[in-house]
Amino acid sequence: MEELNGRMIACQILITGLIARVANDQPDPLRFLSEFRDEIRAVVSGIRIDGALDTDRVRVIAQHTVDELFSLMKPPSPPSE
Repeated sequence: MEELNGRMIACQILITGLIARVANDQPDPLRFLSEFRDEIRAVVSGIRIDGALDTDRVRVIAQHTVDELFSLMKPPSPPSE
């Protein structure tokens, strides 16, 4: 279980880095991140979850994970002069 948790954390970090990289290439990175986060939250809210006894709990955990991923990102630093 520890190995699985470590791999999940590594995947979350990788995904966060990829999203941040794409955001940096956008004209308005903060707007991109906000819109992307909202889209991901909408997907999590709308997907069908099979095989779980408590789908509401799974959905809440998934929403929390999305929020954690996006909270790791911060606004870009101002350009240096």
